[in-house]
Amino acid sequence: MLRVRKIQQHTVLKLIQCFTLQRRQTSLHHAVGAVQWLSRNRPAPLLTAAPVRAIVDEPISIKGQFLPPYSPVTLCARLHCEDGDLWEAFAHYNTKADGTVNLTRDHSVGGSYLGCEPMGLFWGLRPYGEREGPRTQSCQKSEVYSVQRSLSLTIRGCKVLNALEKSKNMILTYEPGIRSFHRLRKKNIETSYVVHISLWDGHVSPSERPSTELAAVTAERWFMAPGVRRIEIRQNGIVGTLFLPPGPGLFPAMLDLWGVGGGLPEYRSALFASRGYASLSLAYMKHIDLPGPFHCLTVGDSYFKSAFQLLQEHHQVCADRVGIIGLSYGVYLTLRIATQFGVKPSCLICVNGPAVNIMKSTGGDSRTQDSDSDPQYWTYDHQGYVTFKEVSRLHNICPGSRLKLENITCPLMYILGEDDLNTSSVESVNLIEETLRAAGKSHLFTCLSYPGAGHLIEPPYTPLARTSLWRVKPIKMMVAWGGHVSPHAAAQEDAWRNIQEFMENNLRQ
Repeated sequence: MLRVRKIQQHTVLKLIQCFTLQRRQTSLHHAVGAVQWLSRNRPAPLLTAAPVRAIVDEPISIKGQFLPPYSPVTLCARLHCEDGDLWEAFAHYNTKADGTVNLTRDHSVGGSYLGCEPMGLFWGLRPYGEREGPRTQSCQKSEVYSVQRSLSLTIRGCKVLNALEKSKNMILTYEPGIRSFHRLRKKNIETSYVVHISLWDGHVSPSERPSTELAAVTAERWFMAPGVRRIEIRQNGIVGTLFLPPGPGLFPAMLDLWGVGGGLPEYRSALFASRGYASLSLAYMKHIDLPGPFHCLTVGDSYFKSAFQLLQEHHQVCADRVGIIGLSYGVYLTLRIATQFGVKPSCLICVNGPAVNIMKSTGGDSRTQDSDSDPQYWTYDHQGYVTFKEVSRLHNICPGSRLKLENITCPLMYILGEDDLNTSSVESVNLIEETLRAAGKSHLFTCLSYPGAGHLIEPPYTPLARTSLWRVKPIKMMVAWGGHVSPHAAAQEDAWRNIQEFMENNLRQ
């Protein structure tokens, strides 16, 4: 009896071993079958981007094909900026019954963004190790934002548009040792951003270093269209860069002014030229070719008037079709040029900036003692990031800093980010609106107000810089600009479309 039991146990053991071996063989067969499916039975997965070369304000269509139906996949975008830092975004999708994924049709279910966002892989880019994504992600250090993906567009003096979408809870994560708080800005405007877009099996994170890349495509994002000419201007003390569209002209034109961060940003002017407008990006402080102390605004009213006239008198520019655009402190300068210099711009575009002077002047013109505003009105959040919003509050401004806004004679559009932490833009809008109404000129004013958008409303698909490095000397300082990723992206796309329409109506017709 004992012998029989031993034989039975031996038989059972053999059966278990055989079953285990058969299961392993079956698993191996399935794995080999998958490889054969990829290599023989069907075409290999294909990822396409169309157009593969485009201007940065143009959307592109990203599609994956020849994938298993109803399967989880991850799309990842990566680029190296000119500083050498890696930026990335990723999103989780599920393929359709026909084995395709299409970003213009399908909804992301996780990653850097949620929902149907055809350009989410671009505006969702973050410095590697710093990501904003669904709250399901874990992190060591985090900031939680409740993000309402709503585009509530208020146009003062015109109709009100609403395009409400879904709410999203997002979380911003940081990995130790990563340089974060960068702002993606193109320096060499004559080269492109090269974006590597890849398709991965399963719902994965780039930090997991997945082993199998199913397909990939490279997209080029340009600021200068073919034929656009870039001309450095160093003439009669004026420092700038002129961009001219292809052809002989005559072209409508824009004078392009940025904030007290200084230098000479060129990418917005390059985009204007790519859309048929001559544009002069003007430096006015913190540039090596300008006179005087680096951190002071040492050029006066005559400098800005001369720059406007230089653009106006260019042989390829239509002299009576020149507008001005300003962001941040550039808004004050835009309004100052239009109200005090005796020039007549055809239109004004103001993006989140003060309607009053926030810096200490050295005389009666635009020169200042220092680029810093009054430190007594600086505020700091719990992480030590500085905001300058209180500086531009009207009750903190001396009366002599106000402009004669009633002198405005051309259409003015103000782009307002309601989460602007850097400027009291709402007060500026109210001041402009009330002044023009009292002067019987309310018909000249239009305001586009965007909930969830921050201070730096830039060309579409630009990643949000909610905070960034402001300076390193005499002490390192981080500045908070505001904005939440998804609504800020929506605001940039809509604002850019409205800016182009505004320019079309006032500079071409």
